[in-house]
Amino acid sequence: MRLTGALDTLLDRTIVPGYSRIGYVVRRTWWSDDVPDGALAGRTVAVTGANSGLGAATTLGLARLGASVRMLCRDTARGEQARADVLAACPGADVEVEECDLSDLKSVRAVAARLRDALPGLRGVVHNAGVLPPERTETAAGHELTVATHVLGPHLLTAELRPLLVADGDARVVFVSSGGMYTQPLRIDDPEYRRGDYNGTKAYARTKRMQVVLAGLWAQRLAGLGASVHAMHPGWADTPGITDSLPGFARVVGPILRSADEGADTAVWLVGAPAPGRTTGLFWQDRAPRPTSYLPFTVTSEADAERLWDYCAEATGLA
Repeated sequence: MRLTGALDTLLDRTIVPGYSRIGYVVRRTWWSDDVPDGALAGRTVAVTGANSGLGAATTLGLARLGASVRMLCRDTARGEQARADVLAACPGADVEVEECDLSDLKSVRAVAARLRDALPGLRGVVHNAGVLPPERTETAAGHELTVATHVLGPHLLTAELRPLLVADGDARVVFVSSGGMYTQPLRIDDPEYRRGDYNGTKAYARTKRMQVVLAGLWAQRLAGLGASVHAMHPGWADTPGITDSLPGFARVVGPILRSADEGADTAVWLVGAPAPGRTTGLFWQDRAPRPTSYLPFTVTSEADAERLWDYCAEATGLA
């Protein structure tokens, strides 16, 4: 076990082996807690950004565990195609497409209301939807697009679905973050990236840091209510998020990129396995908890974390 732990840490710290398919393949050999098919029968999970990449792979993984999955998609036509692909791979699965643009708070409230009307409870919410714009863009409500999609939308959706999560009794909320967040501190002094020259990759990493901090805050608020909250990062997976948004990076590491299913594995496991329900507020990769910071300047103080909560509450109208 000590040797395995040392190897796991080495993979994590050296980044390229740990984040690539190499890390997944090596770590897969020592996992002993696979979730059996049917483990989520009778339970419902909502997945945002489910029309492609990690979201579609997460939907398929959950469907194979017997879950009913609500695919929350901005583009419902692409969502329906993804649904058809899931049904082809998992005949008889219960998957439905719901229109939802995470960057639009009205859209978030609308889908949450529909789900509250239709469902008695919700086993999980996987906050997967993501964007990486090349230039600074604002939503109709005046919020920078990455923070609206990665932070404000998920925050509001979690709040709106809280009654369903509590009703389940063993619910899981999962924020799909990114290893890129290790490069950025919590910029609560400039959450909307109004200062300096805008950089899409940096904006993405900043909001992924926010997600990890927000997951910890939600874990505190839902503690003792039958819902655990976690963040995870999928490593480097062969998905549109990398191949379309970072084509140069994708060309370099293409041969060792993970498949979408491999990237989604930990998110599916966090929703389906018993062990994650006994903890909360952790940051995971390849089914193991990871540090949230390696560099001193990226460590978040409790005061700044609470400032993030206040910002999210005010921006989403929950204050």
